[in-house]
Amino acid sequence: MKLFEATKKFKRFYLIAIVIIVAGLAIARSQFFTPAPKLSEIPVQQRAISIIKEPIQPIPLHIDLNLNKVALGEKLFNETKLSHNNNISCASCHNLKTGGTDNLVYSFSTSGTFTLVNTPTIFNVGFNFRQFWDGRSETLEEQIDGPLNSSHEMGSNWPEIISKLKQDPNYVSTFKQLYQDSITRENTKDALATFMRSLYTPNSRFDKYLRGDTNAITNEEKKGYSLFKNYGCISCHQGINVGGNMFQKFGILNDYFANRGNITKSDSGRANITQEPSDDRVFKVPSLRNVELTAPYFHDGSTKSLENAVTVMAKYQLGRTLSKEEIALIIKFLKTLTGEYQGKSLSSY
Repeated sequence: MKLFEATKKFKRFYLIAIVIIVAGLAIARSQFFTPAPKLSEIPVQQRAISIIKEPIQPIPLHIDLNLNKVALGEKLFNETKLSHNNNISCASCHNLKTGGTDNLVYSFSTSGTFTLVNTPTIFNVGFNFRQFWDGRSETLEEQIDGPLNSSHEMGSNWPEIISKLKQDPNYVSTFKQLYQDSITRENTKDALATFMRSLYTPNSRFDKYLRGDTNAITNEEKKGYSLFKNYGCISCHQGINVGGNMFQKFGILNDYFANRGNITKSDSGRANITQEPSDDRVFKVPSLRNVELTAPYFHDGSTKSLENAVTVMAKYQLGRTLSKEEIALIIKFLKTLTGEYQGKSLSSY
């Protein structure tokens, strides 16, 4: 009998304890958690995801990065000591005020020669699946070795660069605060790559459209986007970077290089890396983000205007001859891809 009463009391105590715990959790939830707002309640400018289903996705409004590393990387990005003759920096070719490039056919090197291919924009490189026109680097960190060591660009080497940086007390102090082993090749690359990842340009008018503001682009711009999709441009230029996520042959339906002439080694593209005949004249598809600011176009910098660029792409990639009206509409769409850097439209720099 006593055992039965004890068991009964234990069950009653157990049930009361459960009720108290559940009630406590409910109170805590009401105090510390608030229901997520409906998408319609979030201002379009603050929406981080696309609600209009399209092959293009909006750039995130914010990316979490170590801001101290970003600041160090920015200083290094503008540092001429990274070049052999101390006369150019990364920013010399990748000017953030001119679309992240220098708007030249080929860029000047530290020795006065020229680069072998056109300098692509540095904006949004963190979204590319590979780096360089031929895709030879898989990461931003790996990519940094290229221009620093190339005789056609900065013409330096890591022992020289590290020696220069260690002679600067400000760099010594800053690196010590961020990295246990201070100034090293890997740490320098890490800071530079972190800064480059901060060079994203969200909030273009087209991104606002994707996030639900259907009035962010005009009817003509929407027609241009429809042509862009219907004619097949979207097959290579899609995703978050409107490109930068695949390789493609330049001249699928017509021979661009035969018509242009003056073939160079750089025209072999990815085949220079893989040594595979099937990769001849294959290049990483460039991003079309901020494309209105990044002329001249293509790996050879041969085309100075968007009108000509669209015409060339239609002819050699799609086998089409577009009307002036169609070209104008597609360009109107392309101009909606100009985004913001640090809250300011790139078109206003």
